[in-house]
Amino acid sequence: MTMSIERLRALHALSVHGTIAAAAEAMHVTPSGVSQQLAKLERETGHRLLEQQGRGVRLTRAGHVLAGHAARVLAQLSAAAAELDGLRDDATGPVRLGAFVTAARSVLPPALAALRERHPGLSPTLVEGEAENVLPALARGDIDVAMVESWDTLPTPFPASVSNVLLSSDVIDLALPAAHPLARRRTVDLHELRGMRWACWTAGGTCERQLVQTLREHNVEPEIACNVADYPTQLAFVAAGLAAALIPRLGRDPVPSGVRILATRPVVRRKIYVAWRTAAGGPAVDACVEALRAAAERFMEDRPAA
Repeated sequence: MTMSIERLRALHALSVHGTIAAAAEAMHVTPSGVSQQLAKLERETGHRLLEQQGRGVRLTRAGHVLAGHAARVLAQLSAAAAELDGLRDDATGPVRLGAFVTAARSVLPPALAALRERHPGLSPTLVEGEAENVLPALARGDIDVAMVESWDTLPTPFPASVSNVLLSSDVIDLALPAAHPLARRRTVDLHELRGMRWACWTAGGTCERQLVQTLREHNVEPEIACNVADYPTQLAFVAAGLAAALIPRLGRDPVPSGVRILATRPVVRRKIYVAWRTAAGGPAVDACVEALRAAAERFMEDRPAA
């Protein structure tokens, strides 16, 4: 049996207001419109819902039973509408985040702690990945908010369906073994780095391509000696005298003994963005963006220079 909500609404109005005319006035329709809705409802249910009483009508036993159910159904629909309206203003429900590993380690923990305190109805989850992984996932709708990096020497392209906000700008420093002749300097020109062996990120990934592009712009063809998706491990290779590395300040703590951190000339920078699908914004996304912005700002204020 299928019953129209509008016809249940007409029956409920009649039960509350007592007459078809009063029910019609409350619903802002004509009396004949209410009568037609009630006649159709009787055909849908197979029960007589109204009977004549003088010049008016009254509910039959079946009419009273159905009117009671109609009141509960309409109340539940009203509650559902109110809750959905509340979602426009409150950051609640699940939200899926993606981030590159150094951001996941440094910026996300304080950001998620702030979200838990300010928006306890929000339920965030995290997946780790570089821009080449998380941005397609964001565009597909597999995640809701993404933190991505973009080196000035090899900018990250954003899909047309994605909006983004700059969180911070991070300086990339040179890490050299302490015994290397250039390690006694404060600043090293990038073109002086010919013949170096390098530790860098996953082979073929965004970070490796960014390092290679940066050095090639200064006529340095890097020899990759170590591919590992972890800056502390790269620094361990540098400390052992096996390689040099370009290390963002966001990812370099702690610096082991045997490693010197130097500034480069020109300065190499990367930008850190938070991104989301433009069509899927809302309170939950806004809350995440604000928490990530504040956490990134605090973290970068505490980063030591080279």
